[in-house]
Amino acid sequence: MSVRPTRVRRGVACVALTLALLARAGAAAGQEAPREAPREDGRPAPLREVAIDQRLDAAVPLDLAFHDESGAPVTLGQYFGKRPVILSLVYYECPMLCTLVLNGLVRALRTLTFDPGHEFEIVTVSFNPRDTPDLAAKKKATYLGEYNRPGADQAWHFLTGDPDAIGRLAQAVGFHYTYVPEEKQFAHAAAIMVLTPDGRISRYFFGVEYSPRDLRFGLIDAAGRKIGTAVDHLLLYCYRYDPATGKYGAIVMNLMRAGGVVTLLVLGGFIVVMRRRESRAGGSGSVVGAARLRMVKRS
Repeated sequence: MSVRPTRVRRGVACVALTLALLARAGAAAGQEAPREAPREDGRPAPLREVAIDQRLDAAVPLDLAFHDESGAPVTLGQYFGKRPVILSLVYYECPMLCTLVLNGLVRALRTLTFDPGHEFEIVTVSFNPRDTPDLAAKKKATYLGEYNRPGADQAWHFLTGDPDAIGRLAQAVGFHYTYVPEEKQFAHAAAIMVLTPDGRISRYFFGVEYSPRDLRFGLIDAAGRKIGTAVDHLLLYCYRYDPATGKYGAIVMNLMRAGGVVTLLVLGGFIVVMRRRESRAGGSGSVVGAARLRMVKRS
């Protein structure tokens, strides 16, 4: 499936950073400083390039080199090949938004019955090249404690890397961010992505709260429906991913068709049960009639 990149602009910047930038702009206006030319979207300059370009079905470069939380050199491809991957781009000293993203992810993961390392992997990559494996290890310990699911320590990976590797990965998934020197922070988007086992972008989920149902459907779709139950697959017949919203919505016609099929199955089952009961009742009547006939002949 190939979908034209869609510019998604939402509550994309760290709240504290945004408020600080807006307050600074207001103070400058109050001092009657020369006004800048109007901007297209009304956002402060540092935030204008912050966005996510959806690149559904695009492949990420699996040869990118990073370091894991222990400091060991790894390639991105080590975490692909068998299971879908939940990818999040954050930085480990982010004062607010990255924490909200990871907190929202953990809340959704705790609700899922899927187990990390069996149905999926999780890869969290810092886009701050100054972050160290030590910071990654501390962040991992925090979220393993929050998740508290067996196997998560082997299936959730916190990576750091150099600017080139980070830039190539961010470009591949359409993740645009910028550094604001005055605030010593990054302005960035809030989202997680689900990738297929062979490293193609399958789904984007935006914001800091992720529907467990949508995340489950996203993993099933990314896995080519090789995971999940028959009920999941039936539900997916009635729901479709909408790239514009990053959510699964009901397909009315498919819901009606599925309802019709279920109704026919229920009616068919009812008819079979009733016919069996009638057969049993008829058989019992024949036996009783034959016994009465024998009694009459003897008399």
